[in-house]
Order: sequence, then C-alpha cells, then structure tokens
Amino acid sequence: MAVQKLIKTPRYTHTSSDILGKEIELVDSASFIFMYKEIFEQQIYRFKTKKSDPFILDCGANIGLSVLYFKQVYPKSNIVAFEPDIKVFNVLKSNVHRFGLSEVELINKAVWKSETTLEFMSEGADAGRVIQLEEDKEKYKVSTVRLGEYLSKPVDFLKLDIEGAETEVIKDCEDLLVNVENLFVEYHSFANEPQTLHLILNILTKAGFRLHIHQMRPSPQPCYQLDIYSGMDMILNIFGFRE
Repeated sequence: MAVQKLIKTPRYTHTSSDILGKEIELVDSASFIFMYKEIFEQQIYRFKTKKSDPFILDCGANIGLSVLYFKQVYPKSNIVAFEPDIKVFNVLKSNVHRFGLSEVELINKAVWKSETTLEFMSEGADAGRVIQLEEDKEKYKVSTVRLGEYLSKPVDFLKLDIEGAETEVIKDCEDLLVNVENLFVEYHSFANEPQTLHLILNILTKAGFRLHIHQMRPSPQPCYQLDIYSGMDMILNIFGFRE
C-alpha cells in the first residue's frame, strides 16, 4: 500500500512514507521508489566485514536511505555521509534524527578532487551534480571536499554516487584506494562527452579490486538508438571487493 500511494504522488513533491516502519521524509516519489528497491529489496550495498563497527563513506547520501540501510545491517557502524544539495541535505538530516541514528556525521558538501567552490545543479531529486549542468535547472554555489582526506585510514565500504564527478575523484585518490576494502561506484556516461569508464576500471583493477558491473536503464538497441536520461547514455553500477 505504501508503494502504491507513492506511485500516485506527483514527482518532486515533498512528502513522507512509513514504508520503513517509521515516518521518513522524501523529496521525490519516483526516485524514492527506485532507491528503496535497490537498497532495501536488492540490497546492493551489502558487503562482508568481520568488524562490528565498520567505517563507511557515503558520498551522495541523498535523503538517507543508504544511511538507514547501513545502520539496519551494521548498527554500530561509523558513517560519514556527504550531500551537497541543501534542500535534500535538510531532509537527510531530518531522517537521521527521526530514526535516532548515532555515529553518523553529515556533511553538506560535494565530493570532489580538491577543496573549492563549484556551481551545483539542483535537479530536485537524486540527480543534482557539479558537472554537465543543464540550463533549465536551478543552480547555486556549493563547497567541496577532497575525498582523499578521508582515505588515510581503513575504509570498510566506500559508496560513490556523485553524478558524473566519480572519474575525477577516483583519479585524484588513486594511491589511497589500497585503504578501501569494498566499494560501489555509479558511473555516468554523458552523451556529449568522451567516456571515461576505462580509466575507472584500470584504476580499480590496479588497486587490487575484483570488479562486478550492473547496467542501469539499458538501451535495448544501442547500436541503433541510444536512450538518453538526464543527458546520460549509460549508467553503470560498479562493485569492487577484495578476494
């Protein structure tokens, strides 16, 4: 019933749902349903660890579904979660508070290859970004943080869902990935830009990860016609783990 109610809710409408047993705020029904199925039903962020308190970096935390999942599976985990979109960040903060989560640090900054200020495009749901900005979307300045500053100690799980900034960030912290045990990277291929998938795969392989890849929103006949979504012609979920 909860999902059916959300399906009928117009996109980009601030609402709430009790699908997780407690009231959770959301900013967009369609992206929420998609994330809920990936995170809680498919459990794409599940990883193995012998630690009772794994250290998790959640880059692109959105409204906090991933944070809630990590805390459900690993209650004693220590999480640092980054979300640059101020409207989405406020909902993230509210949800973490609503669920009474501890050992969660929330940072309202974009993950990047340096500490600076960049123009950010707010898409209104889960596709806000600092690259490949669209003219008709709201934009404002955001502060950035260098991911490498958080990789000097062992990281049990690194989640990178940063809407196209992943290649630059991974290139910048290439030498520090040895400290990461498991990772998830959402790779975004923009239709009007050269693809950089080979760079990411090369870096992750050199860092010692065994890789597994899922394709999201595939084009059924890519050699004939590419389906474009938010300027992207391909989105991949890349999983890295150590054998």
